[in-house]
Amino acid sequence: MTNLTELKDGKKASIVKIDGGRRYLSRITSIGLNTGTSLEMLHNNKKQPLLIFSRDTMIALNRDEAKQIFVEEK
Repeated sequence: MTNLTELKDGKKASIVKIDGGRRYLSRITSIGLNTGTSLEMLHNNKKQPLLIFSRDTMIALNRDEAKQIFVEEK
């Protein structure tokens, strides 16, 4: 298990755990990211937000948000 910021470009994973407060969890789940959700890392540059693809949608996440999402690589 690793956090989302460590996933390399082009790799696929599924969400195992999401840490954070109630407000954060509400925001993340409202954009379709839940435990068990599959995703693909499109762009992971250390100086820019992460760009992931999940459920036919591209999603940009800042690095602080992504550090609280833990995934298992497929």
